[in-house]
Amino acid sequence: MSQTFAETPIDRVRDYWNRRPCNIRHSTKPVGTREYFDEVEARKYLVEPHIPAFAQFEQWRGKRVLEIGCGLGTDTMNFARAGAIVTAVDLSQESLDLAKQRARVLGLEGRIQFFQANAEELRKHIPEGQYDLVYSFGVIHHTPHPERVLEEVRQVLAPGGTLKLMMYHRTSYKVLWILLTQSGGKFWKVDEMIAKHSEAQTGCPVTYAYTGKSLAAFLGQHGLTTREMAVDHIFPYRIKDYVQYKYVRVWYFRWMPAGLFRWLERKWGWHLCATATKG
Repeated sequence: MSQTFAETPIDRVRDYWNRRPCNIRHSTKPVGTREYFDEVEARKYLVEPHIPAFAQFEQWRGKRVLEIGCGLGTDTMNFARAGAIVTAVDLSQESLDLAKQRARVLGLEGRIQFFQANAEELRKHIPEGQYDLVYSFGVIHHTPHPERVLEEVRQVLAPGGTLKLMMYHRTSYKVLWILLTQSGGKFWKVDEMIAKHSEAQTGCPVTYAYTGKSLAAFLGQHGLTTREMAVDHIFPYRIKDYVQYKYVRVWYFRWMPAGLFRWLERKWGWHLCATATKG
């Protein structure tokens, strides 16, 4: 893992996500309405259909779940709907405000506690106790010191508890695309280029990327044993159409057999999904 971002102030990361919370443009309906939140969920799971199977929402009924980086709360709501007792944290107050409103609109506020928190100092912000599941999808790689987050996770997980997290995959189609189309041949600046182009809003200040081997080793350094590791997700749509809510595939994906596309996703996808246990 590169140390390029270790000196980045956490305030820069907070400001970035406050300017444009993740998935906030997934609907054209009035922000904060039931229709808006329903469209946000539908679009998210249309583009990233592997998330529900990875999260296994129903498995956590009656269990204590901590979500690190809840964003607008799409997965948060589904854990709560399934009957989990949910604690959700996010660095961005703008994201949290919308997630709280979403819980009220859906009648789920009684099952979720929300906290604005820097995950590197998690225990300063959340109630004491241990969690059956810590879940974080596409978040921890955006903090300057992910190793501090994993140490916090180790402390709050119950013995035998489960961590499910998605981190970005370094040997992926997305990284290749960034290098070929966005780097201007400056391949030695790969870490900076990955960060800059990792999200819909250009210029993310911190983005680490991992191989399966390096992520498993990283988890192991913090007392977390990897049980499953899977690669998934290639974004196949033309951006100019996607931002207009039209789903037109890039030409080379349009004519690709579905089976071949799924093979590519599982080999060179952007999402590295790990399930680990404490101890």
